[in-house]
Amino acid sequence: MQVVGYDTGVKASAEPALSVAREGTVERIPLRAGRELAYALGDRRCAGTVDGDEHRECERPAAPYCEDHDRTWICARCTGTCLKREMDCYDEHAIYLAAFAPATFKVGVTKRADPTVRLREQGADRGAIVRRVANGRIAREIEAEIASATPIPDSVRVARKIEGMGRSVDEDAWRRLLSEFDAEPAGPFEYGLGLEAAPVEETFAAGTVRGTKGRVLVLERSGQAIAVDMRSLVGHELTSGAYSGRLQSSLGSFG
Repeated sequence: MQVVGYDTGVKASAEPALSVAREGTVERIPLRAGRELAYALGDRRCAGTVDGDEHRECERPAAPYCEDHDRTWICARCTGTCLKREMDCYDEHAIYLAAFAPATFKVGVTKRADPTVRLREQGADRGAIVRRVANGRIAREIEAEIASATPIPDSVRVARKIEGMGRSVDEDAWRRLLSEFDAEPAGPFEYGLGLEAAPVEETFAAGTVRGTKGRVLVLERSGQAIAVDMRSLVGHELTSGAYSGRLQSSLGSFG
């Protein structure tokens, strides 16, 4: 079976899960805390397309998606000048700030009625709603203005988020940032991972699930916390069997 997607589990009535395809049918592997995973990663190729519970495979080697099946959201690259043939984002949008421990911040945009859903999808520790506007074009213009006029970027790499896991947000730095905006605070957000130090970043699917934080799956193996970017699993074949690679040592283990 092939990993063809993942669910961060922050929507109502949802739980974190990997989506896997077997003979054209999509199934879910729930990632609830305490579950034991014992899968070995095989070859990786394009994850193809998913339509409901149906999957159409692709044999191209590009992963997680080939050029024909790339699901990059075009709106994520928008700065207010629509990249589509015709603008279609007429719903209300919110511009938000997100904080990732200890002091990594970003600005973003969401059209969700509840912006905290988007913040939790990204694994944010704190959030604030800067402004709500009539449509996506206005929101993207404001986002681009903030990103260009301040040191606040509009994206944060997953590896940077993992580095801060197990740490607390620098509250003084967060308050200084909020003082520059007339923002509505949101959070704090808890993920129940019980980490005392940053986990080691690896790519595998074997161990005891501790939980998820955004798209980061946290596993425990041999007493060590492991962070897995679920996107790095997409496209891999999974087979039953334990991971045999040697784990790195986290810096926290030498404390």
